[in-house]
Amino acid sequence: MSGERLHAVARELQPEIRPAADEDWAGIFPFYSAIVEAGDTYAFPLGQSLEEARPWWMEEPPGLTIVAVDGDAILGSAKMGPNRPGRGAHVATASFMVDPARRGNGVGRALGEYALAWARDAGYAAMQFNAVVETNTAAVALWQALGFEIVGTVPEAFDHPRHGRVGLHVMYRRL
Repeated sequence: MSGERLHAVARELQPEIRPAADEDWAGIFPFYSAIVEAGDTYAFPLGQSLEEARPWWMEEPPGLTIVAVDGDAILGSAKMGPNRPGRGAHVATASFMVDPARRGNGVGRALGEYALAWARDAGYAAMQFNAVVETNTAAVALWQALGFEIVGTVPEAFDHPRHGRVGLHVMYRRL
């Protein structure tokens, strides 16, 4: 089978998506750490240990952390829950990470679709992303393809390691 055909077949695979179990954290942490340390997309603290990073990603109820898996391999993860407490709790938010070695195969889209369905089923009125780095064009395009719109951009709010200070988009979608 040609390389192009193999790539097309890989893109057609649908990962299993399920709630993350405690034991999944050890499989999430390597790509969580790599993504945070790269500094392109998340403003999380650098140099976190396995245990320091855990509360930054593993949500407690009413939130949820999920994993996309292929057999025993964790391909990506997302966390979701209310965007704000109290009077803002009717709007959901979510964050996504795909193992850099697994990008381009529909894992992010599958996680995004799952998060939207979860939020809708949980009774949220909308979903809002508070800080999508404007230079993360793949993520911006994916969220727009899933019905999100950019409702504003905070100029120079993210210190990107290569591009300097860039904007953070606030993206929104009614459910």
